[in-house]
Amino acid sequence: MSRWPLAVVLSAMLAGSATAQQNPNPQLPPDEDAQTKSAQKPGSKAPADIDLPPDEDASSAPKEKPAFNPVKSKKDVEVGTEYFKKGNYNAAAGRYEEATQYNDANADAWLHLAEAQEKRSFTREARAAYERYLQLNPKARNAEDIRKRLEKLK
Repeated sequence: MSRWPLAVVLSAMLAGSATAQQNPNPQLPPDEDAQTKSAQKPGSKAPADIDLPPDEDASSAPKEKPAFNPVKSKKDVEVGTEYFKKGNYNAAAGRYEEATQYNDANADAWLHLAEAQEKRSFTREARAAYERYLQLNPKARNAEDIRKRLEKLK
């Protein structure tokens, strides 16, 4: 076999790479090229530099109420109880509050939240949680004790 066809292919490849090196900025398709030139007029800002209104801060946006999830609510009460036993009333209260968001009818979460708030000396929040507990469970065994605690918190 002759080596001549191989030499032709190699020379064509080398010629193609040489032209690619001479023109490092390839042509954009017509529509993209027009957009780029119109957006980058001399003295104008590039599209990335244009001042746009800031996105709303996530912390300032109203938070959606979590979906009803009694399993998550129960788990949050369990974790909160562990924090409460260790004396970390802030973490416990946070978990109990989260439990009430997942299941507003979780009376245990409201009771434990009230106790944690009372330990933190947040009397108004403790009263509200105790009252919610009594709304959910008016005939509870400890209802009378809870009413006495409410009187003390006034």
